[in-house]
Amino acid sequence: MLKKYAQLFTSTLFLFDSLVIVFSWLAAYFIRFEIPIVPVTQGIPPLDQYLAVLVPIWFVFMINIKICGLYRPLRGKSYFSEFYVIVKVVSLSVLMLAALSFFYRNVSYSRVMAILFWAITTVTMILAHTLVRKILMVLRKKGVHLRQVLIVGAGELGQSVAEKIDLHPEIGFSVAGYLTRHPEKVGKTFKNHKVLGLADDVSKHLAEKNIDQLFIALPLGAHDRLEQVLSHLGEETVDVRVVPDLLQFMNIHSGVEDFDGLPVVNVTGTPLYGWNSVIKRATDIVYSTAAIVLTAPLMLLIAIAIKLESPGPVIFRQRRVGLDDREFSMLKFRSMYMDAEAATGPVWAKQEDERRTRVGRVLRRLSLDELPQLFNVLKGDMSLVGPRPERRVFVENFKKSVPHYVLRLKMKAGLTGWAQVNGWRGNTSLQKRIEYDLYYIKNWSLWFDLRILIMTLWKGLISRHAY
Repeated sequence: MLKKYAQLFTSTLFLFDSLVIVFSWLAAYFIRFEIPIVPVTQGIPPLDQYLAVLVPIWFVFMINIKICGLYRPLRGKSYFSEFYVIVKVVSLSVLMLAALSFFYRNVSYSRVMAILFWAITTVTMILAHTLVRKILMVLRKKGVHLRQVLIVGAGELGQSVAEKIDLHPEIGFSVAGYLTRHPEKVGKTFKNHKVLGLADDVSKHLAEKNIDQLFIALPLGAHDRLEQVLSHLGEETVDVRVVPDLLQFMNIHSGVEDFDGLPVVNVTGTPLYGWNSVIKRATDIVYSTAAIVLTAPLMLLIAIAIKLESPGPVIFRQRRVGLDDREFSMLKFRSMYMDAEAATGPVWAKQEDERRTRVGRVLRRLSLDELPQLFNVLKGDMSLVGPRPERRVFVENFKKSVPHYVLRLKMKAGLTGWAQVNGWRGNTSLQKRIEYDLYYIKNWSLWFDLRILIMTLWKGLISRHAY
């Protein structure tokens, strides 16, 4: 039932957004050509020419709505959080459409109209989403078609269920209260809801409160109590939902899937599946190819400088650990003398490291020694953005000593990352780096990648911790 009402809400937004896209495109056309604020110098194009591209425009918008997660629940965030996502969706869509029109030379489309379309769509989509949410919330507050929910379990899990329901009034659920097996809790209030009675009296409370939905949220070791509660529901028609007590195990991108009728709980997962994987890989190929072409003269000069200063290869290859704990050969410009670790073994670089060459000092300070990793990105071993890869010897130590370190291996290693652009690179706090890496994996989006790349160019290349 919860899924059905969430789908109804999403379908309503989908319908409104589709209407907004059509309205905004037509409005932009008439404002541009019928009320020409900017003089039309090449004649007014036929309306049919612009109507013909409405389907591709709608399709691009729907892709970006999916990528940016516009239809995900607000989860207690402010309206401005949704408005920010709307601006991202519209801006990214218009930029993609502009790029596509560049390759389609048969027809020339008005740039002024594109700007008008961006502005009108942004405003009307914000208004439409606000209107839908306001209408639904007003109806729910008036009790229109409201479902009463009873929660069996007043502990941490049951309180989390109540809190989630309260955060989403648009779904149409209202928490009537809790049931518990602890008599001392009866009458007490948790998360603004009262403990109505004991779980053994569930049938009585279902009738008295006219309950539509029963959520069973019991601790992991309470299988016997779960069977006992279910035994009282043999003659009840109420919808029953069992919430598994896995909160302490749920990590990044956890959730529940249906596998041919069998419910499967994902405790950990990766955001890179399906179209997300395709889009990120396509972005890596395009951007890494462009970067290789642009930096080719610089890389040639660096190679000559390295070769003139000290004997040895220009490119240094080192085994690193990437996605799913798989090793690959990471490429770097050689910044140290040959056999630099022969006496010490694998160690972290340090300030005033005597193993560095003179050219190497400059390369490391400016992060230019990382440029060959663009070829790792093009090959597919790495991504432009992601957690920085480490050597196997360090990874094995970190797995044992640092909580959740292994979750970094659920994302492809990156040339740059959220931790690096925030100053956590080189010989800095490992805990902080992991914290920032996990935040990136949990909140990954194409827009987030673009933000990190821009921050890398702006302030991430030079670091006082790059030894």
